[in-house]
Amino acid sequence: MTRIAIIGAGFGGVAVAAELLRAGFDDIVLLEKADRAGGVWRDNTYPGCACDVPAPLYSYSRALNPDWSRRYPPHDEILAYLQRCADVWGVTPRVRFGAEVASASWSGGGWEIVLKDHEIVRADVLIPAVGQLSRPSIPALPGAETFAGVAVHTAHWTPDIPVAGNRVAVVGTGASAIQLVPAIAGTAAHVTVFQRTAPWTLPKPDRRYGRLRKAAYRRMPSLMLLSRAATWGLTLVPGAALTGNRVVNALVRGYSSSQRRWQVRDPELRAKVTPDEPMGCKRVLFTNAWLPTMARPDVDLVTEKIVAVTPDGVRTADGADHPCDVLIYGTGFAATEFLVPIRVTGRDGVVLADEWRDGAHAYLGLAVPGFPNMFLVYGPNTNTGNTSVIYFHEAQARWITQAVRRVAAGDDLEVRPEVAAAYDTEIQSRLAGSVWTACQSWYRTAAGRVVANWPGKATEYRRRTATLNRSDFLPGSLPLE
Repeated sequence: MTRIAIIGAGFGGVAVAAELLRAGFDDIVLLEKADRAGGVWRDNTYPGCACDVPAPLYSYSRALNPDWSRRYPPHDEILAYLQRCADVWGVTPRVRFGAEVASASWSGGGWEIVLKDHEIVRADVLIPAVGQLSRPSIPALPGAETFAGVAVHTAHWTPDIPVAGNRVAVVGTGASAIQLVPAIAGTAAHVTVFQRTAPWTLPKPDRRYGRLRKAAYRRMPSLMLLSRAATWGLTLVPGAALTGNRVVNALVRGYSSSQRRWQVRDPELRAKVTPDEPMGCKRVLFTNAWLPTMARPDVDLVTEKIVAVTPDGVRTADGADHPCDVLIYGTGFAATEFLVPIRVTGRDGVVLADEWRDGAHAYLGLAVPGFPNMFLVYGPNTNTGNTSVIYFHEAQARWITQAVRRVAAGDDLEVRPEVAAAYDTEIQSRLAGSVWTACQSWYRTAAGRVVANWPGKATEYRRRTATLNRSDFLPGSLPLE
């Protein structure tokens, strides 16, 4: 029986486990360091946390949900949905909670996985599904350790963070801050937002889903397919804007500019919230509340560079001190450091971190030369800038199931170095002309290599992963087909 170890029980890990169970594989263990499934939706509980992809798309294709409360549901609904899917599909009983992986090594005949408590788990197939947004990134600000108040990253939020009636400073204006700040403004005594670069925003076409709609979805599930298809169609517009259609890009930029004109009357503030980087080089954010919140009298937007944290607050380059009682880092994640801090060692003692020293890479985002029978979920260059990453997870799950069938038949799968190199050259060549090279973001390494995003349409990725090509791999114990 083929032993399969999956690291992580978020959307990707659950997708792969469910697909393998459907294919008849039963010896599966999901190693999850937390006490429950959920990934980012378990870890991120800050006020205002919600999905920025419409619910009809942010769903498994075989588990469309008639009970979403709105088009962009809050995190607790998404977490409950994921956990329900894991229960229904029989994944949950196969999760080992509190099992944090320290290292994994290829022994020549399989994988030896060492947990933090030194227990060893052995498997024939290793499937890391830890995601790209699992390790919070906190800037090394001088004096941060001297701050006398409460300091927290949005991914480490707890219900007892003392926002009400206190002065709050928020560092960052990315996706988390865009949601958090409007949710706490008015509850906090005052909010100061520190912005390095202004984000591109678009109106968020959110709406509540009423009882009649939910009842219709339950009675006629095919209606959900229509909603999903229509939502998919809408994502093609920002997708075209990001991938080079100049006409669509100009239209979307104009729509964003109109939003600033409608919602920000003060010319000085409007100048502060106007981006000076190309649209799409960082994630475009959907919001109806961010710009009006910036105009509130109890909210300040500071664009001066932070030079230090003091015991009482934050000091900026102009010498101004900004007092606060709570310091919140909305500074994102170490997305380019795939699989860190897990030490993965492949054939001939090759360490994956060394292989990826100049930036992570993997054939189809799934396989790395020198690491037999290891298949990544949400690996390098499989992030999407405009649609649901769950679509990519499901494509990866189907491909991985094909790979596991080969392993179960007695084969070992290790991608050919020349195939992986040619693929990486193609992907990086396509990315070189993309908007994602136009500024520094979590999509790129410090050296400038884009390691997060897929350069084409989601349908292209699905097509290219539809069938495992055995000739792309080194000869194993079974003949090439």
